[in-house]
Formats: sequence, C-alpha cells, structure tokens
Amino acid sequence: MFKVLANDARLQILQWLKEPEHYFPSQAVDVHQVGICVGDIQQKAGLAQSTVSHYLSMLEETGFVIATRQGHHTYYRRNEAALLELIDRVTRL
Repeated sequence: MFKVLANDARLQILQWLKEPEHYFPSQAVDVHQVGICVGDIQQKAGLAQSTVSHYLSMLEETGFVIATRQGHHTYYRRNEAALLELIDRVTRL
C-alpha cells in the first residue's frame, strides 16, 4: 500500500478525488456516487492515458479507489473506508 502512495501523481489523484466538485466542476454525473471519468483525470494530470489508467488500477487494487463502469467509460471515486482504515492502522503503530 505504501509503495502505491509513494508516487506524487497517485497522491494528487487521491486529493482530486477527495473534493471532485472542486477539481472537476463541469462533471454532469454525481461525482460522489459515480466518480470521475478516467479521461478527465488524465486531462487534469497531463499524463498519458495509459499511465493514468495504470495508476488508477494500482489504486483500485489496493482498495483506495472504487471503479464504476458505465457504458464505455470508467469512473473512479475514493474508497473512504479503506483510507480511514489505513490511517487507523498507521496511528496504532
């Protein structure tokens, strides 16, 4: 989990997904229920779509984000429960 979080771009994506209405104000979907489209994240990050997709896959594998598929698009949102569990584990060390 820590290796996934040791990348500035992945941390930035998690920050954007924490306040999606602030960072992606033009979204037409309910950003807290559905999430943000990978294309919008890629555009904001300024990275190749393959890189962003790989980063999001890593975040999903660790449970930090939840992916929702709608048609041809995949939307991502934070998994707050997993992030809170990590914080709890770290503070108990």
